[in-house]
Amino acid sequence: MSVTVLFDAPRANWTAFERPLRDALNEAGIEAQLNTKAEPDTVDYVVYAPGGGITDFAPYTNTRAVLSLWAGVEKIVINPTLTQPLARMVDPGMTEGMTEWVVGHAMRHHLGMDAHLTAKAGSWNQTAPPLARHRRVGVLGLGALGSAAAQALAALKFDVSGWSRRPKKINAITCYSGDDGLREVIASSDILVLLLPLTTATENLLNADSLALMPKKASILNPGRGQLIDDDALLAALDTGQIGSATLDVFRVEPLPAEHPFWAHPRVTVTPHIASETRAETAATVIAENIRRGEAGEPFLHLVDRNAGY
Repeated sequence: MSVTVLFDAPRANWTAFERPLRDALNEAGIEAQLNTKAEPDTVDYVVYAPGGGITDFAPYTNTRAVLSLWAGVEKIVINPTLTQPLARMVDPGMTEGMTEWVVGHAMRHHLGMDAHLTAKAGSWNQTAPPLARHRRVGVLGLGALGSAAAQALAALKFDVSGWSRRPKKINAITCYSGDDGLREVIASSDILVLLLPLTTATENLLNADSLALMPKKASILNPGRGQLIDDDALLAALDTGQIGSATLDVFRVEPLPAEHPFWAHPRVTVTPHIASETRAETAATVIAENIRRGEAGEPFLHLVDRNAGY
């Protein structure tokens, strides 16, 4: 039996995904009608990203699942008409890209590379950085992305700790949970990586109080969500020297306005939301597997907990 799959996302996504998704569905043995338009009551699965055509999911009465193209779903779960099972995207290519960004910028801050890149002629400071084993790195958020980044850093012999809402055990990572655990990781991190989802509990998690807990001149890497950080508090902590540097990939408003103080601050690096993205070739396989599971009556992968928001 054929299934109807509606691809509802901005046009650029369809251009990137059409061929990989058709190939992945064929490889999974799924006979599918894959289109960007369909009558709602005929749709079995919706592959979705905000910016497509659907704002009301109520007419999709026969839809077995909505399969997000995004890892973050905070802009999707707030839709009250979405009552179908929702799966977030956990894409191996996205995980690889995020790990590369985190490791690259962690090494940059660890080795003090910025000072060498901006050094004036004749500057000759032969102070070597500590070994990675003596640099403490904290990762807030130990989902698929955070766990992979934390393990890659641990493989380089950094002293890595991590925090998640629920207790976890991850090889080579000292794992914490709960409010006391969160303070412990923040207070002990020379480099702090933010990979938490955006929820009411995580918004402005890094604020004046939590920034004051960090070791003096610590570095912050944020490829997670811009709203995790109180911008004004971070700027103030940078100006006093409490925080030594910040590399930020995500912001409250994107593109980051040209007049925003982050652009001009000497200890802030702005990257334009490139830490990672959904990769069509690998993500298509994840989508096809979830459709296969739906048709086989098996549990969907990566279902969103509506109460938790991710």
